[in-house]
Amino acid sequence: MICAVSDICVTSLQLYSYPLLSHNECPSTTDNYKYTYSLFLTTMDKVKPTSCPHVLRAPTVIAMVGLPARGKTYISKKLTRYLNWIGVTTKVFNVGEYRRAKTDKYRNHEFFKPENKEAQELRSQVAMLAMEDAAKYLEEGGGEVAVVDATNTTRSRRAILVKMFTVDRNFKLFFVESVCDEPSIIEANILEVKVCSPDYLGMDKNTALEDFLKRIEHYKQEYEALDYRFDKDISFIQIFNQGERFIVNRLAGHLQSRVVYYLMNIHVLPRTIYLTRHGESVMNLQGRIGGNSELSDHGHRYAEELGRFVQNENIPNLKVWTSELVRTIQTGRFIDAPKEHWKALNEIDAGICEGMTYEEIQETYPQDFADRDQDKYHYRYPSGESYQDLVARLEPVILELERQENVMVICHQAVLRCLLAYFQDKSADNLPYLKVPLHTVIKLTPVAYGCRVEFVALDIPAVNTHRDRPVNVTRSRSTCEALETVPNHE
Repeated sequence: MICAVSDICVTSLQLYSYPLLSHNECPSTTDNYKYTYSLFLTTMDKVKPTSCPHVLRAPTVIAMVGLPARGKTYISKKLTRYLNWIGVTTKVFNVGEYRRAKTDKYRNHEFFKPENKEAQELRSQVAMLAMEDAAKYLEEGGGEVAVVDATNTTRSRRAILVKMFTVDRNFKLFFVESVCDEPSIIEANILEVKVCSPDYLGMDKNTALEDFLKRIEHYKQEYEALDYRFDKDISFIQIFNQGERFIVNRLAGHLQSRVVYYLMNIHVLPRTIYLTRHGESVMNLQGRIGGNSELSDHGHRYAEELGRFVQNENIPNLKVWTSELVRTIQTGRFIDAPKEHWKALNEIDAGICEGMTYEEIQETYPQDFADRDQDKYHYRYPSGESYQDLVARLEPVILELERQENVMVICHQAVLRCLLAYFQDKSADNLPYLKVPLHTVIKLTPVAYGCRVEFVALDIPAVNTHRDRPVNVTRSRSTCEALETVPNHE
């Protein structure tokens, strides 16, 4: 079966098997996400697993396809970051990097001429080396998904991938082809990324651009795009002009569905995402976690200053998202922009510890306090949530952020850590300890293969709520050892 897709209406959180909303049933993308999130909460209440379910039954290889300067590496890196964030161990194997490590013979576009037999042989060798390393990563290195970032522009090369991964090893294989015939997009990709690559070190930018355009012409001589007439038995998605339209063929399994769902939501338009915690709250002053407290006096001053900051930034078409809790809504009240309140952005549920201080938790539940310090990402508060649960809850927020242009998200410490971990590609071990101070705006600006992060403090005093990882995390530790990194409070 083949389907062309455009103007996709977001359908499902995909962590569990939720019912899908049709386009006619979906009044807005945000409403649809809120609907799927309510289903997520219902499922979590029924299931309450100790960890999120494993989504893979077999190792998976994602192989990129397409001419140079079509955004394949951009897609590879974003997809890898997303899969790692949701808990699927993923690594990119970039054939260009293998080539540069193998030889310094590249001088100009003639290296890529089809009739250059010596270069062709070397390029085949490094491609095989990358594929072999990908296989080892999945078989021996603990990996779940390997992304082979290469052109793979001929059916013969793709046949090698099929034999090596599906026939010989019984892995799942999914091709992602980026097709682009818009000259402005191609030239922008070349100028932003390719002319700065090690291949053109020290070369004039115009000379590098001309050389790379000739390199593309050499690839075109042999390029065979994915085509249902020849490739109906393999799984693939074709992305046209960076998301203008899509063709999806023969999806095989849950992971490929999630990959397609993600790829249909990302875009490369210039934009800035602003993240900030709510202003200081009364419960922050008291050192209490969770709750639904109002802002303190300093918190109200921050709300006013945040309004002035946004006005001075002069952000076009800004949208403001807050949680449904009082302190985030109060923080955003001076911003002149459309606002949406997301339940998915509510702070991590501390369960039976909600509203307690760390000292009270240590006194009442010392073993739980130690267990959380031992593995803060996976630990779930009794009757509450873990950071891992929170990442699953925030997946629809991430996907909607990828669809948007300029957005300010006003949320909470644990929530903001999860969002930052996605954009900064942080590990699950580091995620719960990311520093996100109060009264600070975090500006995220997507760049070529990552995200530029700026912390802008708005100079309104606030209590410190960050607790570092303690040295002693055993259950037998003393109270002093357990509380040694707890920040000061009233």
